[in-house]
Amino acid sequence: MPYPALLRAVAFDIGEHFGAPMRDDEADAFAASVGDWPAFADSAEALAYLKQHYRLVVLSNVDNASFARSNERLGVAFDAVCTAQDIGSYKPDPGNFRYLLDRLAGSGIEKRDILHTAQSLFHDIAPAGKIGLATNWINRRHGKPGAGATMPTRATPDFTHNSLAGFVAAHPARRWRADQSAGIGSWD
Repeated sequence: MPYPALLRAVAFDIGEHFGAPMRDDEADAFAASVGDWPAFADSAEALAYLKQHYRLVVLSNVDNASFARSNERLGVAFDAVCTAQDIGSYKPDPGNFRYLLDRLAGSGIEKRDILHTAQSLFHDIAPAGKIGLATNWINRRHGKPGAGATMPTRATPDFTHNSLAGFVAAHPARRWRADQSAGIGSWD
């Protein structure tokens, strides 16, 4: 189901659940709202820094148009964008990660060259780890109870940072083996 259609259906379900039925125009507005969702305060600056050192690739559960609107807030040119619309399924489906690997292989990027960085243990860190990707969990709920908006899951990330800014701050302290001409590498 395309992401805006999914959001529209969810809006109706939420309204029904709370006894406040949604009108069509309200559900339509929610379905079109992804591009209006704010980015985390540290995202644009952190991504701009990381772009100076690495190729940046997005594996997103949204559609292309919604991602394009969201990316306006980030202000970075990604080297590749893979959306659920392109793939035909949503993370944590392993097919999304296979699609990513196949797409990047065409650019000479191998599994060992990837550090999958994400907030959701359920949608990203666990399935990426299962297929052998190095993972970096952005634990934005650090110090807060519960799993937040995603289902709780067990996953063991290779790295954990409490924000993208924290990841960037740790970057110079890490040794990175890189093929500078290709802009790819792996953690020591």
